[in-house]
Amino acid sequence: MAKSKVFFTDLNTKPGNNLTDKLKHLIVSAGAGDLDYKDKFAAVKIHFGEWGNLAYIRPNYARVVVDFIAEKGGRPFLTDANTLYVGKRANAVDHLWTAHANGFNYLATNCNVIIADGLKGTEYREIEINQKHCKTAKIASAIADSDIVISLNHFKGHEMTGFGGALKNLGMGSGSRGGKMEMHSASKPKIEKEKCVSCGVCVKNCSQKAISFDSAKKASINYDLCIGCGQCVAVCMFDSAQVVWNEGAENCTEKISEYTLAVLKDKQHFHVNFIMNVSPNCDCWGHNDVAIVRDIGIAASKDPVALDVACADMVNSSAMASGSVLETTGYTEGKDKFNHIYPNTNWKSGINHAVEIGIGNKEYELIKI
Repeated sequence: MAKSKVFFTDLNTKPGNNLTDKLKHLIVSAGAGDLDYKDKFAAVKIHFGEWGNLAYIRPNYARVVVDFIAEKGGRPFLTDANTLYVGKRANAVDHLWTAHANGFNYLATNCNVIIADGLKGTEYREIEINQKHCKTAKIASAIADSDIVISLNHFKGHEMTGFGGALKNLGMGSGSRGGKMEMHSASKPKIEKEKCVSCGVCVKNCSQKAISFDSAKKASINYDLCIGCGQCVAVCMFDSAQVVWNEGAENCTEKISEYTLAVLKDKQHFHVNFIMNVSPNCDCWGHNDVAIVRDIGIAASKDPVALDVACADMVNSSAMASGSVLETTGYTEGKDKFNHIYPNTNWKSGINHAVEIGIGNKEYELIKI
């Protein structure tokens, strides 16, 4: 198999050639203009950042991509799906507030924001993929219904997958709340009865009639009927229906790759990784720690697998940043930085699985722009 092309630009600038100019030149060089945008709905998949976290991608960069798509006759929209955990992005009302507060509003980006899986994370399309872990994938409807997927990804560490890049943003990020539960858990949900207020919303929304009230008027799950769809987790507003967080990291990364396959199935797509503010944790946290390396640059490719591998190589070949968690935990230069921070993760398993199921190629040619 021929090597995939990954295009890269550093962050050096000069008058008349600022970072937004360089981003546009990068995506054009990498082939973003090869896609047919005319009258197509283009989902620009991005992470809006949890409230309090400041490491997420600047809205200015999203504006460059949005304007490029619009110039080509496309219909771009910025999008992400609701989170599984309880925070400022667990439902569309809070999620939209967070996106706008973090700068992803029409004034800054010239684009509307659509929360892809609806008000409570229950709007999805079930896409057949027939893979090792997942026969179908629950993909947020606005992303599944789009014609084109453009991913803008903040490349950083992640406590479950080692790092988060294109595959993480596409796979985990595009799953509905039920889809996210499938990736995170090998078990069916549980009920924390002390938190149950007996509202009956989970009973009403269970498609399998697996939830009923016990003698104490608390929700109870019949596991013989439960299929683990996660709908109760999505609709419970009191954190009573909960995920059993027991999926191994390796299985999780492979499931993310399978969900990425579902997202990209029968779609035109293109991907950009921002290797800056490389924080040790995901942007889902309400804070961000010192970056583990200096800001490196921006990379783009039609192949999300090669893109992630190239970015991991660039981070691992860079010197650790002073004051970062690497320095304070005895990191030795030359070792894998992500495996050092999260020794129980194996990011290569997700990459290898993505190659096996035909998403892309981990062999790449780095072309500097």
